Amino acid sequence: MNATILHNKKVLITAGPTREAIDPVRYISNHSTGKMGYAIAREFLRQGAQVFMVSGPVCIELQHPNLTVVHVNSANEMYMACCRFFEDADIAVFAAAVADYRPAKIAEQKIKKEDSSFTISMVKNIDIAFEFGKIKTAAQVSVGFALETNDELAHAQGKLQKKNFDMVVLNSMNDANATFGYDTNKITVVRRDKPHQEFLLKHKTEVAKDIVKEICSLLINHYEHEELVQFE
Repeated sequence: MNATILHNKKVLITAGPTREAIDPVRYISNHSTGKMGYAIAREFLRQGAQVFMVSGPVCIELQHPNLTVVHVNSANEMYMACCRFFEDADIAVFAAAVADYRPAKIAEQKIKKEDSSFTISMVKNIDIAFEFGKIKTAAQVSVGFALETNDELAHAQGKLQKKNFDMVVLNSMNDANATFGYDTNKITVVRRDKPHQEFLLKHKTEVAKDIVKEICSLLINHYEHEELVQFE
């Protein structure tokens, strides 16, 4: 059933980290490997979807006739790339670990080690998922990720509302062998239409199947709602 639902559906996925330049040789980033986002892309491709991947710097290669990959570095580059695909996307999965802040000014030359300390002035990056949440249509399914260290469920539910997500995939840094760098992950799925659901620790390939299955369920709900409205 799921393969039929996803056949030729257009899916936008962000994956990996972003890098915010300090000078020509240094940057600010995080530990994201992109493994989860790429695993989700593979599962969508396996089920017949057309995938548009906007990827930060990762050590993963993925090729498929139905896959378009745009490689980016900064949060701003990721946002601009997503602008190319979001409007036509049936599904958007914001799995990238996007830097919240960037240096206010990028030094033109390498910063020399002269003083005992120095300060970098930071400015806020654009919140990619939040911006697209403003223009998301009722026909689109939008999925976000929340990596938390405390009050995990409350933060995930907050993101669900603030960013107009249909679903949030929650990771906790308190779970062993999950999140960044591991081949396994442990998630909790938070949705608007039903109580949250916790999943066991699994290989990220299997986690991707769980996530895509939940997204298919959301698509079915959308279709049933549209049919009900038309009938009324």
